[in-house]
Parts: sequence; C-alpha cells; structure tokens
Amino acid sequence: MLSFEEARTTLVDAAQPSGRTERVELLYAAGRVLAEDVLAGLNVPPADNSAMDGYAVRAADVVAEVALPISQRVPAGSVPQALLPGTAARIFTGAQIPLGADAVVMQERCVAEGDSVRFALSPQAGDNIRRMGEDIRAGCEVLKAGTALRSQELGLLASLGVAQVTVFARLRVAVFFTGDELRMPGESLPEGQIYNSNRFVLRGLLEEMGCEIVDLGIVRDDLQATREALRQAARDADLILTCGGVSVGEEDHVKAAVEAEGALQSWRVAIRPGKPLAFGRVADTPFIGLPGNPVSSFATFQMLVRPYLRRLQGRPVTMPVALSMRADFSWKKSVPVREFLRVRCNAAGGLDLFPNQGSGVLTSTTWADGFVENPPETLIAEGDLVRYLSFASL
Repeated sequence: MLSFEEARTTLVDAAQPSGRTERVELLYAAGRVLAEDVLAGLNVPPADNSAMDGYAVRAADVVAEVALPISQRVPAGSVPQALLPGTAARIFTGAQIPLGADAVVMQERCVAEGDSVRFALSPQAGDNIRRMGEDIRAGCEVLKAGTALRSQELGLLASLGVAQVTVFARLRVAVFFTGDELRMPGESLPEGQIYNSNRFVLRGLLEEMGCEIVDLGIVRDDLQATREALRQAARDADLILTCGGVSVGEEDHVKAAVEAEGALQSWRVAIRPGKPLAFGRVADTPFIGLPGNPVSSFATFQMLVRPYLRRLQGRPVTMPVALSMRADFSWKKSVPVREFLRVRCNAAGGLDLFPNQGSGVLTSTTWADGFVENPPETLIAEGDLVRYLSFASL
C-alpha cells in the first residue's frame, strides 16, 4: 500500500491546472481564484487624511488653553483650502488634510467657542493623520495569482478602484455514484436499499471549493453503464470523481471500466478510513474514484482530493496546520496505517473521541469538529499530546 504522504504527493504532482481564464466583475468574484498578479494603480489612501473627527492645525500654532479661529470646515469627500496660519480647520474622519496642517486634535480634546476653538493639549506633528500610501503604494503587488478571493481581498481590490479581475474558469467536476442499492431521498426505500448520502456530501464539498458540478447521478452496477458514464463525464469535465465501486468485489466495475476507457493506477492507501482509492484517466480527463463508505469518502476527499483540487484550480497547496492538543481519551488499537479519528474540542481544552469510529457512521462527521491524525502503529493514552486537524483548517 502507498503511504498517506506518497499518495498525497503523487496526486498533487499529477495535477495540471487547465489554464482557462475569464474576466468577471469584482462584485461577483467571491470565491474565485486570481489568474494573474494585481498591481496597485494608485496610493491608498490617495492623500493624507484625518483619522478622526477634530481640528486640523499647525502643531506649532497650538498652545494649550489658547483659542484659534476656525477658518474652514472640511467634511470627507471635499477638497480643502490651504490652512491659514494661526487658524484651525474643523475636519471629519477620512477628510483630506489641508495644505499647511500637520496635526489633527481629536474633538474630545477641544472646546468650540463660537467661531473659535480652544485646545486642552499641544499636539505633535503627525498626530491623527493617515499618510498618503501608508496602506498601499502605487505600483506595488497587492495580490498574487492563485489567491482565492475572500471578502477581505474583494474589499482591498475595491479600494484600488479595480472593477474586473481575471480569474481561472471554474473547475468542472463530473460526479457519479455507483450501486444498485442506492436510492434518493424522497423515494421509497425497499428492503436492502439505502439512501445516497454520498451524493450530498461530495456535492457540498465541491460547492464549498467553488467547483462547477456535472452530476450524472446514480449509475447501476454494470460494466457497460459505468463505461458510458465515464465517456460522458470525460467529454464534459476537467475531473471525474466517482464514489463506490473501486474495490475488488464482483460488483465493483469502476476499475475495469476506467481501464477499458483510459488507464488506471489503482491504489490501496495506508489510511483509515478510506483505504480503497483509484486514480487514473479516462481519455485525457483525470479520474479519482473514492470509496463508497460515507466516512471513508469524506475523509479521503478532505485529506487527498482537496489538495489535488486546489492545484487544479491554480491555488497554492499547503499542508493544513495541525495543533498539538491533549487527548482526553485513550486509543488502544494499534494498526499499520495512518488513522484519521473523529474528535471534538471540549470545554477543558482537550479532545473527546466519537465512540464509534466505523467508516459507515456518518454521525461522527457531524458531531466532530476535526480529525486526530494518528501515525501508524501508535497507541494513544489519555493525556497524550496528539495532532489535531480542525475541519475549518482543511
């Protein structure tokens, strides 16, 4: 079996971004991935401005308890006149600093007296002034290609006046699910049948990553039907992702179908849950086959498919940050594979273990908030420090 590290490296190294790009309006670019670097076309802020409501002055003109006449009023968005010597300008947060002023005294340290203002302190030059370009300098690189645009990045680009961005086209992922036993929610459930939870889990995971989904639904356990589904998927998608049918049972047809339509590197990865996994291609389209057990499918996607998809999307691939946390449980099952145990942070600052770690127990994924990544042949005693991967960090 391949180790977890070998499987992850092999997948990521094989990922080739499509290179397809498009221009989109910034207003609708949330979650998209930049396809080119963005340089600042202006300074932010574009001019010195006031950090608060108060009075703009020449610091040398202000003596505590001495009143100065108010020569102008400067609201945000206006262009002020040069400050007359020996006067103060009423100014508001974000307003441009008048030429000649070098400090702002906050209004809480001032007393307005008709057309003049008295100061409770003597300011220093530079007080309460936001300098031109102190956030961003014109011409500098503000975002790199490969950046996924969150609300923060959208706001940053908007502050630069960027109206459109060049992003990678959404990754098209074709999915289907094999099994004569599968039924959809809302349908009757004859004896021996189960509802297809994997379809909803995988679609949700792909949607969270901003993928465009080509959903071919449930494919019956039949070699020809599986081959036809693969051919259709290869025509329509950048990646084919299936669930179930990748093991070696008589009703597992995905392996044979992929070999007939392309090429397959069949894996048994040394992880639990999620050992059976397949990787290959159908025509020129890459293919990944996930195991059918729902927790195995979920864990394998999170730990192996997610970094592969990031590379396909043109995003950087980084290892999730593991926290060293205290195990408030014991684990006495030494196995020769890397385990991903479903756990939850508790109020005492430790981790609790879901009592049933079976690969079909989907409730463990809703109860848990992360995995403990447990190395092969490793027992855990209560109080040990373990590697905790939160679902959010993935």
